Amino acid sequence: MSFPKAFIFDLDGVLVDTAVFHYQAWRRLANDKLGFDISHEFNETLKGISRMDSLDRILALQDVQFSDAEKTDLATLKNEWYLELVQQMTPADLLPGVVLFLEKTRAAGIKIGLGSVSKNAKLILERVEILHWFDAIIDGTKISRSKPDPEVFLKGAQELGFDNADCVVFEDAVAGIEAAKRAQMRTVGIGQPSVLTHADLVLPGFENLKPADLYKLNSNANI
Repeated sequence: MSFPKAFIFDLDGVLVDTAVFHYQAWRRLANDKLGFDISHEFNETLKGISRMDSLDRILALQDVQFSDAEKTDLATLKNEWYLELVQQMTPADLLPGVVLFLEKTRAAGIKIGLGSVSKNAKLILERVEILHWFDAIIDGTKISRSKPDPEVFLKGAQELGFDNADCVVFEDAVAGIEAAKRAQMRTVGIGQPSVLTHADLVLPGFENLKPADLYKLNSNANI
């Protein structure tokens, strides 16, 4: 299989760790507005899931019923609390090795895309000062279906101008890996092999990683 022409990165948990901000905002909503708590373990199941789908999963924990308008208000409130935390972000919030890997990716002539369901993706990229590295950004403002639907990655390949098979997706969530697989893209999981069991390759992060390393691992990982 040919060396990839484009890398498409998820945002939360791959480039930055904003999962803790999401958890803090969702937990505040659950406690203040819904009357129950949510665990960190449950929050892990919301990775890669859209805001409204996440809210539906939270409400289902206690079989709480709200109208669509009320759910929109709740999701908006959660996002306001989340953005208060995001506004405090700096480049120090980037995960280790990210900037150097982006630099090496650009130097290797590989296009760089973002594939995130977050509607705040550009704001976060601006806050951590890596927006300029991206040739295409597909986020929650450009898609109508959440992962594991492949829409976000299909649009990413289209905007980057490459066939799906020429793209490699970097994901930390099971739903994201499934979405990339459904888009017929190769996948690199960032996290634990025991969790990302369907990824073609799983790495702990980007420290000391070079794009060429993926080529050397190509035959071993079947990506």
